Amino acid sequence: MMKIEKAPVPLIVPNPDDPRLTERVSGVDQTGNPVEIKVPVERPLTLYLNAQEIVTMMTIGDYPEYLALGYLLNQNMLKYDDIVTEVEYDDDLQVVVVRTEHHTNFEAKLKKRTQTSGCAQGTAFGDLMEAVESVALPMAELRTSWLYQMTHAINTMPSLYLEAGAIHGCVLCKQGTPVCYTEDVGRHNAVDKIAGWMFRHGVDPADKIMYTTGRLTSEMVIKTVRMGIPILVSRSGFTAWGVDLARQVGLTLVGRARGKRFIALSGAERIVYDQDLDYVEEESARHKRKGEARDE
Repeated sequence: MMKIEKAPVPLIVPNPDDPRLTERVSGVDQTGNPVEIKVPVERPLTLYLNAQEIVTMMTIGDYPEYLALGYLLNQNMLKYDDIVTEVEYDDDLQVVVVRTEHHTNFEAKLKKRTQTSGCAQGTAFGDLMEAVESVALPMAELRTSWLYQMTHAINTMPSLYLEAGAIHGCVLCKQGTPVCYTEDVGRHNAVDKIAGWMFRHGVDPADKIMYTTGRLTSEMVIKTVRMGIPILVSRSGFTAWGVDLARQVGLTLVGRARGKRFIALSGAERIVYDQDLDYVEEESARHKRKGEARDE
């Protein structure tokens, strides 16, 4: 873990009232009447690792230090036992610099990037599979009572999505309780923020559950496994390669988790069915997201 001064572990939840994260925009509706709505912002953030420019990301701009650390970890440019001496963020320049005790050079690696299915220009590098093949995920359990508790808490919590839409969320949960909830224009950014938060504060992944509002793609599976989290849940659907990778590495993969329903396509042996479904409410229409009807 980072050899810098430890800070108390904060619980992170969305702040839809933060004026930096949304803007009010005027337009007209289907009848031609004037409307004004909130929309999420996008701003560039350029990441340096020591003296080398790594990537410029489009992000809503909150938690830049966590995003930078998580990106480097999930791209296998930073190891979990590396010594990070400083994370420096300049709001005026929109630059974040991660400094390590050892020398780094990823010029060759930066030349062989693979575009992923993640929105907002997410990228993954070709050697990431090598980084997850040796990971042994812990034998945790997923109680269905925790699953319903956490999805209800996430769906009813104030968020940028409910306030302005056009946003993805990722939530780290312990049992049925959210402990770190991040949002961004791309789900890869949201999960990277959680990875950086865990790294920064030395959070044990063994008893955690990762929840995402986005699809269960190969990218999400790889990043969850890289973080050492044994269970990945989504309200959305699956891709074939995402399922195949989850089965290869022993990740519990649960999708279409909405209301009383869910489907597990990998790692079902971790699930403990302890919830009486008669006491579970169906999901409110307010929490439905674009495209879900096509995912039935």
